[in-house]
This record gives sequence, structure tokens and C-alpha cells, in this order.
Amino acid sequence: MQLNHYNTNFNKRTFPITIICENVTNAPNIGSLFRTADAFGVEKIVFCGEQIPLGRKMTKTSRATEKVVPFEGKENASEVVSKCKEEGYHVVALEITSESTSIHTSNFPKEKPIAIVIGDENFGVSQDILKQCDAVLHIDMFGQNSSMNVVQATTIALYEMTKQLS
Repeated sequence: MQLNHYNTNFNKRTFPITIICENVTNAPNIGSLFRTADAFGVEKIVFCGEQIPLGRKMTKTSRATEKVVPFEGKENASEVVSKCKEEGYHVVALEITSESTSIHTSNFPKEKPIAIVIGDENFGVSQDILKQCDAVLHIDMFGQNSSMNVVQATTIALYEMTKQLS
């Protein structure tokens, strides 16, 4: 018998992970981020930038998870990252760069909270933010394409993080 969200036996859990979204503005992506954050027990999402669409197009994709995942909006992602660093977070960016390392070889600290920075759908994480991070991580890709959708990449990263933190 196929199970649904009323009869699964998954243990509810929240991990000390915050997603910092730098100018992620596509409404369906934002809705999908709420679903992913809920599925992986993320503590909070911080949407940074102007005109973050939290309306009907977003809720169509989120399937009401925006009601259970704490979130806030801030204008400046750099300030949010700085504050996380001051508060002792291990801050990582999810971005492909000439110096990024594979997420599959990364070890995530169990003794401190983690902030994962994801970037704009077209331009990624800004250079300013990359410089502030403790690590810049990428997902190994084996096809012709050099990147994937921001939500797909975040989902893979959260899977790796929560697997290690469990």
C-alpha cells in the first residue's frame, strides 16, 4: 500500500540549518524551497532581496508548507551572513567555482548551526557572499550541463547535510 502524509512513520525532527536565499525570486522556486525545507527539517529560511513573491503562485507550489517553516525577509544577504558568522554558524555557499569543493567530501559540524547560502536563479551566489563563507561547495555533475535548478541543488545539499547530522 502506498503511504501518504497521514500514515507515514517518519520521525519529525528539526536540524540547526538555516537557508539564506540571495535574490531567489521565482515564485515556484520559493514554493518548492518551502517544501524542501519542511521535508528536511530546516530551522528557518531567510529570503534576501527586494520583491520576494510570497503570493498565490508560490503557495500553489508550497502546498501549505509556508505555514509550518519559519521564514523571514531581509534586504541585504551580506548582513545576514555576517550576523550568522557572529552567532557561530558554519556558513557554506552552494555554488560552482574554480575553488569550490564537492559537497560529498565535506564534513558538516555537529556542534554548531549551519547556514547554507543559495543564489539567484541566473547569477548564483555573489562574490561578496562567497568571500564571507567558511566553504563553497558544489554538487558533482556528470552530464553536459554545468548547473542545476537552485531548488534541486538545495535538496541534494540538504540530503547530504541531514544524513551527516542524523
